[in-house]
Amino acid sequence: MAAENDPRNDPKLDRRGTTCSVFISQEKPNTSQPVIFNPDFFVERLRHEHPQIFSDLVLSNITRLIDLPGTEFAQLTGESEPRVPPSSGFLRSFNFLKRKDKGVVFGAPLTEEGIAQIYQLIEYLSKNLHVEGLFRVPGHSLRQAALREMLNAGAEIDLETGDFHPNDAATLLKAYLGELPEPLLTHRHYHAHLKIGELTRFDEKGDKTNVPDKERQIEAFQLLFMLLPPANRSLLKLLLDLLYHTARNQHINKMSAINLATMFAPHILWPKNVMASDLQGDIEKLNNAIAFLIRHSQKLFKAPAYIKDYTRLYFTGSKSLQSKDDLTLCSGTKDGPVSVVTASSPSPSMRTVGDEVSSTCTIRPSETQSYTESALRELYQQVSNLPESAKKKKLIRQFEKQQTPSTDSRTPFSRKHWRSRSLGGIIKRKVLGSQVLTEKENSRLQSPRPSSSTDC
Repeated sequence: MAAENDPRNDPKLDRRGTTCSVFISQEKPNTSQPVIFNPDFFVERLRHEHPQIFSDLVLSNITRLIDLPGTEFAQLTGESEPRVPPSSGFLRSFNFLKRKDKGVVFGAPLTEEGIAQIYQLIEYLSKNLHVEGLFRVPGHSLRQAALREMLNAGAEIDLETGDFHPNDAATLLKAYLGELPEPLLTHRHYHAHLKIGELTRFDEKGDKTNVPDKERQIEAFQLLFMLLPPANRSLLKLLLDLLYHTARNQHINKMSAINLATMFAPHILWPKNVMASDLQGDIEKLNNAIAFLIRHSQKLFKAPAYIKDYTRLYFTGSKSLQSKDDLTLCSGTKDGPVSVVTASSPSPSMRTVGDEVSSTCTIRPSETQSYTESALRELYQQVSNLPESAKKKKLIRQFEKQQTPSTDSRTPFSRKHWRSRSLGGIIKRKVLGSQVLTEKENSRLQSPRPSSSTDC
């Protein structure tokens, strides 16, 4: 076929970003910064250096989003064997015989070497998203057998020669996933996937609705994927990226996200060796779950912001385990959380006692603000002790305009009243005079001031 007639050269075909790689990212890294400024750098460091702390952190946030009874939680953590729907004995023995002669790739446990071989199929398919019925129309059995043998042998294959059709590669990719000893999304995570699919929004009365809560679902999947074994996570990223771009070209290939989910759910999510009848009505939930993963795949492999915040805190001074709720307690105003760690500032002091996690946010007010409030308290007392006069009443009214002062040791001005600083200056000039004020400031700056802390 002439190059000009090649449908792959059709400008209407949307193939942007279809190149797959284990290290592919939809966000271009900033090459002007060292890798340490990667927002997920500390997340990956915690995963590798302190896997138990990392796991506890992620699990504590997953259970905040979905309800996992004791048995299901134990399965997710690996403390007990996964319990999945039982399978038919006939199908079990049939699949066992089919995979008896295992190869290096097909039927073997998932490895990075195996992913490298299968990536050849993914890369080839990413360049052929125009093929109608991709992943639905089966390939030629003889060509598939030859291609399978070459992949099992670890060969580097040039799929651009025309010896193989995209349907051959697509069918073989599904076969590879189906012959893995365990689903790509693992048996341990099976019940969590069902629960995430049930997350819905609440109405004004606090009752559940039938409207899916997409934001919470995305957050839950982000956390769940962080618990996947590295090889599973790498292949899942490559696969969902391929299916995402396939669905984007459904106007040409006729394969929507739900169509693709129907093709792939049995291979990557269904428990091994089960038939459709074994799933007892969960098939639609499972298919919808995979369709959701395909549609939102570009958001699912990023750590939630609060996980990034915690891991950064952990390596810059904080050693406690925090969930999203813990971090919210120590956040700032309604406009957003206060950044508690900067390049030159210490992190909040935190402590962990037994299995219970407590955090204490140490907040040190600025010296200027502390001095102003202390001076205002003293000035108020001095004004109160002045002889009765119109001048005294006027000054008292100015104080009360800001906030009614109390008679105890607490400051009469709330921290949010930043105008108190300028008002204090007016009072000082009127009552004490500029010279006395200067002497007081000098003496206070030379004397140590006690620090104050606030528990969040």
